[in-house]
Amino acid sequence: MRVVWTDGGPDAVGTLREALAEALDGGPAVLPLNTRDPAASTLHEAMRPEDPVEPGTAVVVATSGSTGEPKGVLLSPGALLASADAAHSRIGGPGHWLLATPAHYVGGLQVLVRSWRAGTVPVVLDTSAGFRADAFAEAAALLDEGPRYTALVPAQLARLLDAGGRAVEALAGFDAIVLGGAALDARLRERARFAGARVCSAYGMSETAGGCVYEGVPLDGVTVRLGEGDRVEIGGPTLAHGYRSRPGLSREAFGGGWFRTSDLGRLDDGLLEVLGRADDVINTGGVKVPAATVERALLAHPGVAQACVVGVPDPQWGQAVVAVVVPAGAPPHAEELRSAVRAAAGAPAVPKQVEFASALPLRGPGKVDRAAVLDGLGHG
Repeated sequence: MRVVWTDGGPDAVGTLREALAEALDGGPAVLPLNTRDPAASTLHEAMRPEDPVEPGTAVVVATSGSTGEPKGVLLSPGALLASADAAHSRIGGPGHWLLATPAHYVGGLQVLVRSWRAGTVPVVLDTSAGFRADAFAEAAALLDEGPRYTALVPAQLARLLDAGGRAVEALAGFDAIVLGGAALDARLRERARFAGARVCSAYGMSETAGGCVYEGVPLDGVTVRLGEGDRVEIGGPTLAHGYRSRPGLSREAFGGGWFRTSDLGRLDDGLLEVLGRADDVINTGGVKVPAATVERALLAHPGVAQACVVGVPDPQWGQAVVAVVVPAGAPPHAEELRSAVRAAAGAPAVPKQVEFASALPLRGPGKVDRAAVLDGLGHG
């Protein structure tokens, strides 16, 4: 296994591109790791790079997920390329990509795979010192003619829209912007549409080689069903073939050709709506309230920029619904937010407590760190 350390700079990404191209051609498997990740050494040790790699593996995507337990997702050349081909088929064919997200995560990695498949060289946004709207606009201007694509997380899209000017012009110049890593709320989608940005919300994870459901519709070859308790299950050629050195967990997660996600969903005439993670459901007074449902209701309020909803222990209710809100300007009244949730999601979903914060803690590519939110509330 070849370990490639990347800091988000063009040189490191170039090294990863070369290693990935070899792996897709049958060469040594690649383990990309982030030099700036405090958990990188733990992930490196857990992946056992000195041991033989499981057959058919091109890339090992190391993740600690929401549980904090290191896992290495095993992706074959076939899974990576099936994902790239299906994505191109959905958004308009092979083209030129701007890499604007970390390449050690599957979303950024897929930008490199799609570029390799298209026979093009991606433009790399230098994120070694963080994500900047002006640098994004400059990088976008370097893309060749033809279909132009990029992949972002919603937080990046919001920053670009907030920046205005050249950043918004750059967004409008893409033929498609694939958004993953976190849910796209309706208000941000409308802002993007008004700015002329062609956004496509993607659902997927490392175990599916990236986004495999675009705008609720599975990509070609991908199948989706609901398992026990409305748990989303995914099948098709983009699936990983297991976890690094975890045969038992691999059989449990991928048995029978289906990957059992941790997400709850709803299917309406083949259209998938993801309701949130199963372990984010709050049992309050015997009523099960998905945190994502409350968050959507809060985000529909014009005074809310970001929101995270968690359940905290409560002697009366079992769990109490608590909302941490990042206001868009002056904080709205808590009772006003409670009324909005009551109208949209019903009385059991109304937060018993509303806290305001200047920002939400993040982990991974734009995902809110719920464990850190609970820590901040004194319930870690």
